[in-house]
Amino acid sequence: MARPNILYIHSHDTGRYIQPFGRAIATPRLQRLAQEGVFFRQAFSAAPVCSASRSALLTGQAPHSCGMIGLAHRGFQLNDYRQHLAQYLGAADYHTVLVGVHHEAPVSAMLGYHEVRTPASGDARDTAQAAAEFLAEPHAQPFFLSVGFNETHRVFHTAGGQDAPGWVLPPAPLPDLPEIRADMLNFMASARALDDGVGTVLDALDAAGLAGSTLVIATTDHGIAFPGMKCTLSDHGLGVYLILRGPEPMRGGRVVDALVSHLDLYPTVCEVTGLPAPDWLQGLSLLGLLRGETDRLHDELFGEVTYHAAYEPLRSVRTQRWKYIRRFDGRTRPVLPNCDDSPSKTALLALGWGERTPAAEQLYDLVFDPNEAHNLAGDAQAGAMLVEMRARLERWMRATADPLLNGPLVPVPHAALLNDPDGLSPQEPPHRIGT
Repeated sequence: MARPNILYIHSHDTGRYIQPFGRAIATPRLQRLAQEGVFFRQAFSAAPVCSASRSALLTGQAPHSCGMIGLAHRGFQLNDYRQHLAQYLGAADYHTVLVGVHHEAPVSAMLGYHEVRTPASGDARDTAQAAAEFLAEPHAQPFFLSVGFNETHRVFHTAGGQDAPGWVLPPAPLPDLPEIRADMLNFMASARALDDGVGTVLDALDAAGLAGSTLVIATTDHGIAFPGMKCTLSDHGLGVYLILRGPEPMRGGRVVDALVSHLDLYPTVCEVTGLPAPDWLQGLSLLGLLRGETDRLHDELFGEVTYHAAYEPLRSVRTQRWKYIRRFDGRTRPVLPNCDDSPSKTALLALGWGERTPAAEQLYDLVFDPNEAHNLAGDAQAGAMLVEMRARLERWMRATADPLLNGPLVPVPHAALLNDPDGLSPQEPPHRIGT
């Protein structure tokens, strides 16, 4: 049996804010893809920050295991770029092509793709067109095509005159303020642009007669760029959309509620292609779940932040019902440079968000508190669960040699660029470590 092509479509900062989740956000092409393939409602990234999340997906390892504990454009790198999925597939006779955004290296040449095609602009329309041109060409060998859309990263597209913020629902954890509704309206415009781009790529795949021989993976890196979401270990930061469409059993509009991780995609690709799974992988193939061999792949999933714009060491563990988050920096104020600038951020700062003390430990019962608003870490009735979740997190940190076990300050590469945690914005001038 011929190995399938792999089309990896990824967006920026989209979380679960697309139509298949029942959101009033028009993404009809992603909806159609979900109805043709398999839609995972409980998929999570390994980190709620760009480079760490993408690197974890494309190496099959936790960020601190693969080395990407910060942002690639600020001086952080993988431990071994030969572990990147593009290089692994490239060594197995796949033709590997990158179009658009990546975030796993300071420069794309380090990733080892056979081709890097640069779109005319960072807009979804141009990214999709560049991918479509590749798909229209003849292919003598199976390909791995990574199509990276900048949308829905800030700065958002501007909503048209037919849209009105008065009819918009703010993101789940945020208050219903006019500034936040207007901000969300522009996010929705970006989501429409993303969806149009996805449609262009999928149409090109169909026109080339390749849809039946291609595994499509569609996902995003982490949650949306609003306060309390991106760069947090809540489900609003770690939760992502994930759609697979390919050979059986990845067809039929199936909806899966089991906990799954971005770390599961690398081993899934290995099983689909018949390639041996490397020994560094930390996830599990999704095919056993999809074939009905099990109804649960994971009892627990883990998340982490170490560096984003500024240092903020956080770790989390999530089960089907419970979430535990631990801070390792002892701070008494939020790390505001790790929240993207936005009208929503400005509105919350004016209401005192910057003076709120972050909890050292957080424990949430996700059945009765799905928005993670009522911290049970200090509740005596939840004491036994707090002990259990602490132990789960510590076992994982030890099993993966988490550098936080060596102390609360994790070393950084020489010349890495970092913001002051006591600053306000990621746009403030960073300082260079070691100079």
